Amino acid sequence: MSAPMRAAKVRAYTEHTTVGQVETTPDGNVTIACACGMVLTNGPTWSVDEHIRLHRAEARFLALADVAPAGIPRLVPWPLRSGPDGA
Repeated sequence: MSAPMRAAKVRAYTEHTTVGQVETTPDGNVTIACACGMVLTNGPTWSVDEHIRLHRAEARFLALADVAPAGIPRLVPWPLRSGPDGA
């Protein structure tokens, strides 16, 4: 792995660690904060652990994709479009 990709992976790991303690909300959801400011929570069909794993995987993907060498074949078109309508 190249130095820029290694650094991106480490940055994603350190910027997306859970902080604080797991809390249970009045409506029964389980939450924990991420160092990036997002609150990770469970849902009707997923656990808070699944949300944490997805969040970290997305952060790693975005960080690595951003520094990947130009011209490398990709499964996901890059750069990603912003916004829900792709604009």
